[in-house]
Amino acid sequence: MSDLKDLQVYQLAYSFEEKVWGIVDAWAYFEKSTVGKQLVRSADSVSANISEGYGRYHYKENKNFLFYARGSLYETMNWLRKAKDRKLIESEIYKELEVESIRIAKMLNAYIRSIGKSSQ
Repeated sequence: MSDLKDLQVYQLAYSFEEKVWGIVDAWAYFEKSTVGKQLVRSADSVSANISEGYGRYHYKENKNFLFYARGSLYETMNWLRKAKDRKLIESEIYKELEVESIRIAKMLNAYIRSIGKSSQ
C-alpha cells in the first residue's frame, strides 16, 4: 500500500497551499480577514479532500472527495483572481499560481479518471 505523501497530486496541492499561506500571511488585517481567510480555506481544502478521499475504502467515495478537491481548487483560483484584481498580489505571482493550479487540476482529473478502473 502506498502512502498519501507519495501521491504526486497531493504533494503539489500541499506545496501550492503553503505558497498561498505565505502570501496571505504578509497581508494587513482587513485583507487577511476578508479575501485572505477565504483564499487560505479554499486552498487548504484541496489537499484535505484528497487526503480524506484517499482514506476511504470505496473508490466511489474517494472520487467524490476528489470532486470536492477540484471544486475547492476552482474556488481558490477565483479568490486568487480577486486578490490580483484588488492589487493584493502582483500579476506575475498570480500567473505563476494560475499555471500551478491548472497543473493540479489536470492531475486531479487524471486521478479521478484512474480511480475504479481496475475494479471494473
